[in-house]
Amino acid sequence: MGSDTSKSKKRATQLTEEEIQLLLKNTHFNRQQIKEWHQGFLKDCSKGKLDKKKFIEVYKQFYPTGKADKFCSHVFKTFDTDNSGEIDFVEFLIAISVTSHGDIREKLNMAFNMYDIDKNGKVDSKEMEQIVTAIYDLLGEENRKGENSPAKRVEKIMTKLDSNGDRSLTKDEFINGCLQDDFLKNLLAPNA
Repeated sequence: MGSDTSKSKKRATQLTEEEIQLLLKNTHFNRQQIKEWHQGFLKDCSKGKLDKKKFIEVYKQFYPTGKADKFCSHVFKTFDTDNSGEIDFVEFLIAISVTSHGDIREKLNMAFNMYDIDKNGKVDSKEMEQIVTAIYDLLGEENRKGENSPAKRVEKIMTKLDSNGDRSLTKDEFINGCLQDDFLKNLLAPNA
């Protein structure tokens, strides 16, 4: 096993070619941008890892107008794939790429994974309400009255899509539901 351990023991501050390839495949950034992001990342966290508090600080720079805290804790949980309580650069950049550049399906896919809290492949209306509220918070959406209240939005999507009446949606149902809801669609992809 000798050589394997030395490979996994690389310093967290180094960026390997393997990681660059992974990021080129899974983000919307090119090699140059990845390197620039990495330098910036190391400025913010010299050890090469972000804890939750630091992650929220960095993330807020992208959404200065929204209340990112709630959303961030969910994002953090989703991308801290090894549950170490820290996010490394690769996990971080993938999170940033999907939430800021991803197409609407990628964003909804990520949102679904974040809120499928029991990981059973479905979100119920309670989980969905959390998603919609967090999206509102993140994007600074103040209009939450009447038809625009998260509960009403969810009710509408559920009514339209919960074909078998089990009060929960599979990933596809969820994504298609949000895509059919103009209000949510405009919120998530204002330029689409």
